[in-house]
Amino acid sequence: MTGSGAIPNGQFTDGSGDFFIADIFGAALKDDLATMEHPLFSLSTRPDRRVLSYAHNGAEITVTPSVKGRATIHDKDILIFCVSQLIAALNAGRQVARTLKVTAHDLLVATNRDTSGDGYARLREAFERLAGTRITTNIVTGEEETTSGFGLIESWEIVRRTRGGRMVSVSVTLSDWLYRAVLARSVLTLSRDYFRLRKPLERRLYELARKHCGRQPSWTVGMATLHKKAGSAAPLRVFRASVRKMMASGLPEYRLVEEPGDLIRVERIRTLDPTLPRLAPEVLDEARALAPGFDVHALEAEWRAWAEETGARLTRPDRAFLGWVKTRAARG
Repeated sequence: MTGSGAIPNGQFTDGSGDFFIADIFGAALKDDLATMEHPLFSLSTRPDRRVLSYAHNGAEITVTPSVKGRATIHDKDILIFCVSQLIAALNAGRQVARTLKVTAHDLLVATNRDTSGDGYARLREAFERLAGTRITTNIVTGEEETTSGFGLIESWEIVRRTRGGRMVSVSVTLSDWLYRAVLARSVLTLSRDYFRLRKPLERRLYELARKHCGRQPSWTVGMATLHKKAGSAAPLRVFRASVRKMMASGLPEYRLVEEPGDLIRVERIRTLDPTLPRLAPEVLDEARALAPGFDVHALEAEWRAWAEETGARLTRPDRAFLGWVKTRAARG
């Protein structure tokens, strides 16, 4: 057993509220707002044992690594997987819990990781860094502000192994801080291409673009502020050069544009959710009758954004759209 406070195997009971089985295939990727906003994770590919102190707009954070180093932004894949599973379950009306039982292979595949023996070894190291990294902060999660110290995960435990010792399933207990964010749905949907981003800075800049630009046409930020919010340990001139390299390749859903005054403009690339088909003209006519005076095309765009944001699974999009329009029109 690894990590303090892990629950003994005999107490794992699905459906009792003590344990949640992470078994939802293809759950929309969700990330919590607080860790998208603030640089809790290391961007280094080597063990980062520095204590990070960060303050911005009233938020104060101290991140203290263990001897194994601070949790990295690639370690965060585990948290994104867990949060995505919990949000998908909440959307489906299922009972959730702070402790999840995760199939190691499913986690590796979902996060685009290697499933070789080395992949399992690196997964274990990620769990150790997540549990060992300690956060002290006053960040609000779920509309509740507390100043407290905690690990990124409270504990983890290998529940079942193969005969060769490789983990088959593992239990993860999230920090109460992160679990509150899940229950409050303080999350955003990530692009499916997020796990294909290999460079730590690419992932961090995508997070910041998604958090601050969101569905707005653009977001402009000073290079020095972006450097601070990214949590990069590189000098500003090196960071600036790295950002310029990314301008050519771009990020999922966003492009970066340099502007005079050492500014960066993040522009959203408009895309339609490929899982939602075009609505038939007669469906739009029905929508006009349900919402007289509304721009049905604007309503359709708003509905698509809502469906993508919530990760709603729509087996009958036409009916779902009309039901949504009826509710929307009643609200004014």
